[in-house]
Amino acid sequence: MNGVSADLIDTVLRTALAPLQHLEVINESHLHAGHAGAGEGSHFRVKIVSAQLTGLARVARHRLVYDALRDVIPQGVHALAIEARCPAEVATPP
Repeated sequence: MNGVSADLIDTVLRTALAPLQHLEVINESHLHAGHAGAGEGSHFRVKIVSAQLTGLARVARHRLVYDALRDVIPQGVHALAIEARCPAEVATPP
C-alpha cells in the first residue's frame, strides 16, 4: 500500500486553497479493482468549492488542484477526478 489517503489529499487542499466553502475527497479505488494502476489509495474524486476558483476556466481550476497536490500525486495517485466550482456556481438551498 502507498502513503496516499483521502485524509492526506484533504489536508493538502485545505491548506493550499483556503478558504473553502466545501471540500470532499472520495477514495474510489475499490471501483477500479483489476484495472491498470488500481490499488488502495490510487483513484480519488475531489469535489471542491472555493472563492479562489472564481473567474477561472475549468482547466485553470484543475491546474490549481494539481499544483497543490504536486508532491502527493507521485506517491501513488493513478487517477484524480476533479469537480471544482466557485461559490456562485453552487445552488443555495431554498
